[in-house]
Amino acid sequence: MYIESLELKNYRNYEALNIQFDPGTNILLGDNAQGKTNILESMYLAGTTKSHRGSKDRDIIRFGEEESHIRLFLMREGIRHKIDMHLKKNKSKGAAIDGLPIRKASELFGLIHFVFFSPEDLNIIKNGPHERRKFMDSELCQINRLYLMQLSGYNKVVLQRNKLLKDLSFSDRMRDTLDIWDQQMISYGQGIIGEREAFIRQVNSVLKEIHKNITGGREEIELIYEPNVKKEDLGQKLLQERERDLRQKISTVGPHRDDFCVMVNGIDIRKFGSQGQQRSAALSLKLSEIDLVRSMIHDQPVLLLDDVLSELDSSRQKYLLQSIRNIQTFITCTGVEEFVQNHFPLNRIFQVAGGTVSVNQMCAEQED
Repeated sequence: MYIESLELKNYRNYEALNIQFDPGTNILLGDNAQGKTNILESMYLAGTTKSHRGSKDRDIIRFGEEESHIRLFLMREGIRHKIDMHLKKNKSKGAAIDGLPIRKASELFGLIHFVFFSPEDLNIIKNGPHERRKFMDSELCQINRLYLMQLSGYNKVVLQRNKLLKDLSFSDRMRDTLDIWDQQMISYGQGIIGEREAFIRQVNSVLKEIHKNITGGREEIELIYEPNVKKEDLGQKLLQERERDLRQKISTVGPHRDDFCVMVNGIDIRKFGSQGQQRSAALSLKLSEIDLVRSMIHDQPVLLLDDVLSELDSSRQKYLLQSIRNIQTFITCTGVEEFVQNHFPLNRIFQVAGGTVSVNQMCAEQED
């Protein structure tokens, strides 16, 4: 699986862009705030319908324009595919695969898989539970169609239930309908909890060896899933906390409050780990993500590295670069010194400046 080319029109700072990629390593080189990350974001959005930044469509469209277009060409199992994404300021986005319109994001499932790694991911351990839930959700939604549907349904139910809880503070007449929303939360929520339990087990199965290698065998890592409520107790807990939910006007129970603990040598490094330990654990998590996708789809994911190398010390840089050979990789950076230093193959280098992209250099793949 690899991306052949990308076309953009009125996307952030790009009025028009047409760029051809190498199946190996693609370096996007340039100063900060020139549009390097925008290219990675557009590819991820085309493959998942979502911005990794969480941006709304209207904020992505080029200033002064009403619409934006993304066209992505990719090769999968020897077959060429085209994804068209049409963003509109005041309407829902439109999408098509090979010229055929799709209605739901789930129809993109399985066509392309991304692993996105940004500097923010290095803080996944020390940041709040939201970031760790995002890690679980972003990966599970790409490899598990059922989970994608369950999470989408669950999020809609929680929004509706929260709206009802606010409305009930003005009028009690709709109180009986809480039972309907609770039943839907239970139906979707129990499935989400079960899939997350299995996911954490799968991550642990590959994470431990990766982390040992990164730390030279000095550290033992384990993820421990911390559901807000056990799967079998969700219905009872919703009923038990209903009065509190009514007072606070928000749903306080369910997998939207989940977390996972990161234990290193028996210590919870969310609270007691050094910055170095937290960063090593974050790097291990992202590399385990690659291995997990490989094993599940029997193919390579596309790797997007957004200015990550500058945030890592030399030993972690080297390990990361050694781990991602033979994967189509897109890397944004301000210099190529770390690649040369680590004898990393530079297949194609693009110079990015002020919303324009030009081929800077072509490099034959070099062996170590």
